Amino acid sequence: MADDDSQTKVRPDSEGQPGIASAALFGLCPRCGARTLFDGVARFAPRCRACALDFSAFNVGDGPAAFLTLVIGALITILAVWLQVAWEPPFWVHVVLWVPLTTLAVIWGLRAGKSALLAIEYQRSAGEGRQADPPQEP
Repeated sequence: MADDDSQTKVRPDSEGQPGIASAALFGLCPRCGARTLFDGVARFAPRCRACALDFSAFNVGDGPAAFLTLVIGALITILAVWLQVAWEPPFWVHVVLWVPLTTLAVIWGLRAGKSALLAIEYQRSAGEGRQADPPQEP
């Protein structure tokens, strides 16, 4: 079997492009590094205003949302139960504390997760699967 690293090869022209972590944390375009990835709170812009990279060509999907729901929900639940057991605060303290914290964590997490997946797709030249043309009969 031939050693095929095609799944992990990075674009050869990736010099000067932001890394996945910086693209995820700051919403940077994976091609030019400009802060043009988002058009709203967690919605991608149609294209980069600096280099015209078409963001709509990437399919990030709902992976970050499902993952964040589980992870952030579990963390907030554990912290809320710990707070209740340790200090027994009134209910309004839980509402004032956990609703904004959960909202901010989900919004930041969605932006970071979607940015990271888009940057990975760009750097790995990922796309929809295609079947090779069938061999031609002589």
